Amino acid sequence: MNYLKFTQYAYLIAGVIFAYDAFTKWQSEDANYVISLVFAVIGIFMFFFRRRFAKKFDDRNKKP
Repeated sequence: MNYLKFTQYAYLIAGVIFAYDAFTKWQSEDANYVISLVFAVIGIFMFFFRRRFAKKFDDRNKKP
C-alpha cells in the first residue's frame, strides 16, 4: 500500500509534462494544444484527488 503514496506524484509529473507540451504547441500555433491541455488539467486534478483520498485513508487507519 505504500506505493500508492508515490503514484500521486506520477500524476503531477504527467500533468506538468502535458502542460509544457500544450504551451510549446500553443506557441507554434499547432491546433492540437487543446488535447495536451486537457490531459494536463486531468493529471493535476488527479494529483489533488489522490492526495486527498490518501489522507482520508491514513486518517481512517489511525483511528482505533
